[in-house]
Formats: sequence, C-alpha cells, structure tokens
Amino acid sequence: MASAPPASLELDTYRDRIDRFVAALDEEYYLHYSGLKDTLDLKPLYERFPELSTLEQARSLGEAANGDPGVPELWRFACENYLAELTREHNEKTAALEAELEATVDGEIVGYRMIRPTVANEHDRDKRRRLEDARNRLTEEHLNPIYEDGVARMREALPRLGEQTYAALYRRFGFRLEELADQCRGVLESTEKLYEQTADKLFRTRAGVGLDEAERFDVPRIFRAPGWDQAFPAGKMLPALEGSLADLGIDLRSQQNVELDIEQRPKKSPRAFCAPIEVPGRVMLVIQPMGGVDDWRALFHEAGHTEHYAHVSPDLPVEARRLGDVAVTEAWATLMEHLLLEPGWLSRRLDVPRPDEFASEAATGSLYLLRRYCGKLLYELEFFGETQTDNEALASRYVEILGDALKIQPSPTDYLADIDSSFYVTGYLRSWALQSQLRTHFRERFGHDWFATRDAGSMLRELWSEGHRLNADELLANVTGEELELEAFADSLREQLR
Repeated sequence: MASAPPASLELDTYRDRIDRFVAALDEEYYLHYSGLKDTLDLKPLYERFPELSTLEQARSLGEAANGDPGVPELWRFACENYLAELTREHNEKTAALEAELEATVDGEIVGYRMIRPTVANEHDRDKRRRLEDARNRLTEEHLNPIYEDGVARMREALPRLGEQTYAALYRRFGFRLEELADQCRGVLESTEKLYEQTADKLFRTRAGVGLDEAERFDVPRIFRAPGWDQAFPAGKMLPALEGSLADLGIDLRSQQNVELDIEQRPKKSPRAFCAPIEVPGRVMLVIQPMGGVDDWRALFHEAGHTEHYAHVSPDLPVEARRLGDVAVTEAWATLMEHLLLEPGWLSRRLDVPRPDEFASEAATGSLYLLRRYCGKLLYELEFFGETQTDNEALASRYVEILGDALKIQPSPTDYLADIDSSFYVTGYLRSWALQSQLRTHFRERFGHDWFATRDAGSMLRELWSEGHRLNADELLANVTGEELELEAFADSLREQLR
C-alpha cells in the first residue's frame, strides 16, 4: 500500500532529525574507533530517532521523490536507514568482535584489527602467511555467520521497499551501475599489460617475489613500502600536512571547527579517519602516527575529508551537508592523498632521495587499487543482482573476479567482509575519475605546482563550501565542462608511470 508524500513542514522536521541522528552516529563511531569507548552502541541512537528508520517513512519519501530536488537524497537515506536498523545488531556484534578477537601466532598475541598492520610490518614471508591464515580463521568462524545473517535479512526486506534486489533499488536511486561497470571492464582491459609489468616490478622490490608468485599476504607489505620509511617518518607527518595546507592558505591549527586527536590509545584504530560530527561545526581528524608511506597516505586522505567538511556552508540543507554523492568528498580526500604522487610536492615537503622513482611506485599502487575496485564493482553487481546463489558459489566468484583483476587470489573468507554497503565502491571509482580530471584542470590553470598556490586554495575552499549540493558529474561539468571518465584516472597513472 502506497504512503502519502510528506508535507513541506514534515520534510523540514525530518531534515532536522537526520542532522541530529547523523551527528550522534558519527560521534559514536568516533568514540569507539578512537579507542575512547570499548563498544559501538547503536541501539540507543536508533531508539532516540525511531521515525528515521521506519518502512512507512521510506515509502512516503519515495512517493515525494520527484518533487523537491532534495527529497531523493532523503528518500535514499530513509531506505538505507531502514535496512541499517534491520542489521544494526549485526554491525554492533562485528565491531565488538573486531575489537575483542585475538590470534596467537608464534607465541605472540595480536588483536584482530592489528593483524593486517602486523602483516605489513613483518619481513618474514612465512610469518606473514601464518598471520593472514589466523585472520582468515577468525573471520570465517566468528564474523562470517553474522555477515551471512545480515545479508539474508536485508534481502528479505527489499521487496517491502518495492524492489527485488539491492542493485535494482540503487538503480532507482539514480546509480548508473551498468555504465560504470562497462567503464570498469574497459579499464581492466586497457591497463592489464601495464599492470602486469609494473606490479611485477613493485612486488619484487617490496615483497621479494614477482607477481606470478605473489600471494594476498604480500599485499599489505607492498603498500607498507618499508624501503621508504626513512623518507616518511612519523614525526614529520603533521608538519608536512600543516605546511601543505598553509601553502593553500589554510592554517590547520587555527581552524576552531577542526579537532586533531593524536593521542596514543591501545584500542585506537591504527589508520587515520575523519568523523564529521557537526558539519561544518566540529570535524574530528583522528590519527595515531606510526610513519611509513601507507600511514602518510591515510593521513592526507582523511585530511581531505576533514577540510571538505570543515568548509561546507552551514546554510546548506542537510542533504547537501551530510548526504549526497560520496564520490565528491572521496575526490577531495584522494586529491589531497595524491600529493604524495607529485614529485614537486615530495621535493618541497620531504627529503625523498628519488622522488620520481617513489612517485612511479606509488602510481603502481594506485593502479592496483583501481583494478581492485573495478573487480569489486563487477563482483558486487553479481552478488546483489537478479540471480541469487549459495554462499560457496559467491565466494568462488569473488576469488575468480578479484583474482583475474589483480593476478593474486584473495581469500574466499572475505567474500562478505569486502563488501561495503550502499554500493560505496561506486563512490571510490567515480571519485578517482573526478579528482584526476580536477587535478588536470588545476595544473592547467595554476601550473604544475598548483598545490602550493593561494589561488588554487581559494578555488578549493569555494568548491568545498558547496558540500554535496552537486553530484560528481555536475561538479565536474561546472568546473571543466567534461564528463566523468574512469579512463582519465588510468591515463594519469600511465603518465606518472612513464
């Protein structure tokens, strides 16, 4: 039975409630993943905002989605929140288990969340294998049953939202899944030989094996890039970030709406993250500086999110401040992260002995990620598509599709854990195209050292102030007049790999 569309006043109230709910949710995630709170307690939040996750609300907003231009985003939020509430307990359980589970390898006790960082720092390849095997056992035994039940519950609920599959629902939201999948297939084909050549060299340099011998437990090691540790020390991370922002006319320390959480805590996430608790009023940048290339990339990526949210105009409605196309904020994050691919930036900010060589290796790592996410989208379209199959068959397809893209077989145990909700994979892919095309525009307009010019900083702040008012396609069209093309990112990597 169809629900009546909400009136204008009801929509305004709904927007206010979304704003408060997301603020509370981000604060809860911040407290847990910063190590300030042992448990992730989502139930009390959903109980405080019960109307945001009802089926009736989702249906009502669906009826109004063709009117007010902001309503489609509210409708998507309502549908996603309805599904999220159904699987809330699953998320709480997995978060608690990830914080509690431990593995004993060679007499050493390692927390579940620290296994991958430990693998990345381990020079002994056999021990890397044992650590990865231990992680896979914990995932298979403790986490996958929860994931499987959550997926089953979500699939059971989809018809109540008017669609039989998750992919069909997102097509109704306007996600151009098939078009992006076609671009992914094109990129996988056009970059295959380049990837095989450059990845083989990178794996030999960083993991001591060629691509044909590489295994999944070697991957964290190559992204860790220990050979460059001396050039990327923990003590220079924040000063380099502050200096880079200062070049753009931004004084990080004087931003009253940005809080830096740099305190060391035992249960703090080892990777930097951003928690936009109030947009733009209180944005948390959380780091636990360890040093190394991967840590630097994570910091600059999350700093991109932080500056984007910190500069959003407070006058925008909640759908433009907090919701919208995630490809936009991911593009700003990646644009900042990819400063580490700029030889000019490396020479300016760090004592990197061979900046061109490092930039080439970093571009190879980016090519790996591009191909990985192309494979992820193709897998997720099957996973959420018309033909449902059993878990064993899905795990087999995960290994087949990702293995073909990367020439390294992933663990079949990750066939569920490697899926992000809301087709977030499309946000990453489209963000890489957007940042690449914007970077080309900045270089043409402000020069190759655009990242050190106040004019570029002014333009960034102006674009950041728009929040998510425009989606990635609209933003790019407004700035450059171009269409979003994933191959543009591949082209930029080819240029750097020359």
